[in-house]
Amino acid sequence: MSAVTPPPSRLLKSWGDEAVVYDTASGDTHYLKPPTLALYQICLDQPGLTPAELAAALAARLDVAAGPQLQALTEDALASLRQTGLLKPA
Repeated sequence: MSAVTPPPSRLLKSWGDEAVVYDTASGDTHYLKPPTLALYQICLDQPGLTPAELAAALAARLDVAAGPQLQALTEDALASLRQTGLLKPA
């Protein structure tokens, strides 16, 4: 189990660098790929970061170079997390 505590209505279970989030309110289960899980954990640990700050934090966590491709991945993952209700809209 990850050290990050999701909101009370969500249960996070991780295996290595992958996870599922179960929303007890809706009954939905969401699979989080490794980069999306890392981004979700950053958002829970450091709420209020801008997309650029999130991309930089994600690059550091994944030990990869920051750049346009990572920025696009970050924005796509944020949109997905918001669409599924795991993150509140900005």
